[in-house]
Amino acid sequence: MSEAAIRLGWWLSSEEHGPRDLVAHAMLAEGAGFGTAMISDHLQPWATAQGHAGHAWTTIGAIAVVTDRLEVGTGVTAMVHRAHPITVAHAAATAAILLEDRFFLGVGTGERLNEQPYGARWPRPGERRRRLADAIDVVRRIWSGGTVNVDRGSWKVERYRLYERPATPPPIHVAASGRRTAQLAGTAGDGMIAVAPDPTLVDVFHAAGGRGPTIGQLHICLADTSDRAEEVAWHHWPNGAVAPALLSELAEPTEFEAATQHLAREAITSTVVCATGPAPVIRAIDRFVAAGYDTVYLHQIGPDQQRLADVAASELLPHYRS
Repeated sequence: MSEAAIRLGWWLSSEEHGPRDLVAHAMLAEGAGFGTAMISDHLQPWATAQGHAGHAWTTIGAIAVVTDRLEVGTGVTAMVHRAHPITVAHAAATAAILLEDRFFLGVGTGERLNEQPYGARWPRPGERRRRLADAIDVVRRIWSGGTVNVDRGSWKVERYRLYERPATPPPIHVAASGRRTAQLAGTAGDGMIAVAPDPTLVDVFHAAGGRGPTIGQLHICLADTSDRAEEVAWHHWPNGAVAPALLSELAEPTEFEAATQHLAREAITSTVVCATGPAPVIRAIDRFVAAGYDTVYLHQIGPDQQRLADVAASELLPHYRS
């Protein structure tokens, strides 16, 4: 499947790296030949060992200053308690101006981890989907110009006008973990983001009217030995071994650590490609291609980001350009 058209992106993990390092990684990605990057938007890290959770939007502004070609998007921003659609529309519009139309807005239904500190009730999945659908509508209305009033659905807006708007509104890509969110991506979004090479999500997205990019996230850990890669992935990304049903429900980093304390280290290989070279990564990318995805963001776990830049520049990017 390697001959199929595929776009590779760089994942900026704000849980593992501080904001200055993320800016440097964005420059590294652009220098290696990547055309797009996505930055996670978290209030807390998944695990205390990760140690970071800088403000993604502030970091995006800094990235805009030091890059010339790199597209940047959020992966992903939730509108539950932490962020109101007014705030997101305002921030995204400014990011699009600073990046000169190299920005996209990735949105999702959120995780309790990033909402619990606000002390409000954590909604069930169906309610979060409705809130997200309403939020996307509000964001688009704000971007369209004029004075916006909303007094129905999940959000209220009273006489608000966005004065700093880009010439072209940025695309909105919706994170999907199941059929219902894939359908929402197709009806309300300009693209879909998924974390597994599931062809069903692609089919549902297209059946619902989705015509934009289908995006996958691939967790990898490249190191000198497979054993070392496994060790680094387990230390820096233990949440990768947590059951998917728990990812949106646990409230604190310590709860994610508790969920993995009785698992063997090898459990991390079920969701992370631990390797010494490009071949296993190419096979994993090709599974996304076979499932119908056209873009894959590579998340290199751990501090050694230069290794991904080197492997991508010498092997991965030329392989898929050919």
